[in-house]
Amino acid sequence: MDYKVVIPVIAAFIISAITGPGIIKYLTKLKAGQTVREDGPQSHLKKTGTPTMGGVLILLSIVIVSLFYIQNYPKIIPILFVTLGFGIIGFLDDYIKVVLKRSMGLSVMQKMAGEIIVTVIFAYYLINFTDVGLELIIPFTNGKYLEIGAFAIPIMFVAIIGTVNGVNFTDGLDGLASSVTVLVATFFSLVAVIKGSGIEPITCAVVGSLLGFLLFNAHPARVFMGDTGSLALGGFVAATAYMLKMPLFILIVGLIYLVEVISVMMQVTYFKLTKGKRIFKMAPIHHHFELCGWSETKVVTVFTIITAILCLIGLLAM
Repeated sequence: MDYKVVIPVIAAFIISAITGPGIIKYLTKLKAGQTVREDGPQSHLKKTGTPTMGGVLILLSIVIVSLFYIQNYPKIIPILFVTLGFGIIGFLDDYIKVVLKRSMGLSVMQKMAGEIIVTVIFAYYLINFTDVGLELIIPFTNGKYLEIGAFAIPIMFVAIIGTVNGVNFTDGLDGLASSVTVLVATFFSLVAVIKGSGIEPITCAVVGSLLGFLLFNAHPARVFMGDTGSLALGGFVAATAYMLKMPLFILIVGLIYLVEVISVMMQVTYFKLTKGKRIFKMAPIHHHFELCGWSETKVVTVFTIITAILCLIGLLAM
């Protein structure tokens, strides 16, 4: 087995597992506790005060492991940049909300400006400093490419920012975003190895990091990833997909992210059009299933199984 596949997973896992208790203790001391919506499932009220910003733990292990490979694997640089860039935006938002106790965090415009800046730099680097290009592999066509010309950059913005927000909406139950994304990262790791793309050290580091994080994030969670983690992971998924020319595959392997976003959009739109009526009992959709009587662990299990199947379909679609 190739060392560049196994070692990053193990190293990132060990870093997450070892540093986790200390980081959780520090976040608790900072009083970086989660605020739970009172209109949500009543079972969630007991989570109030659980430390958030645990995405720091995820980022720490990814960065440390990636730095050991960055010289020999320069293609991980843009992925690491986007992951860190969105992670910093999420960290600022979390810090303002939970540490400084300003409920709004970053404004919508501030957050969007940060996301656009990170995406612009990534697009510029991709075009000018790599040989990746902007053509997209079309699923189920045996490797045929889609050339979209002038639309490539606007679509990139939609794909990256949409994926980031999709992961952010998915992060609402103990271990949900972590479990779904570790499978997506595993899918991209397999593809990276098969294609010899040179990005497998960071994709494998994300797998190990999330496995370590799940030790503390699985139900009942001792820490939440917060926007620090969810935005970083969304950036990772989108940037990795582009480095592999596979953003269209996010619609397959990351379907859970898409469904979560669409459920929120449908709920908000319908609520406004009907002056107060709802399609779902609560959005994002994972909360709808909870209010329908599913346990939190059942929702996470079902969504994870669906993602595993979608990842297998994604492999068939290559």
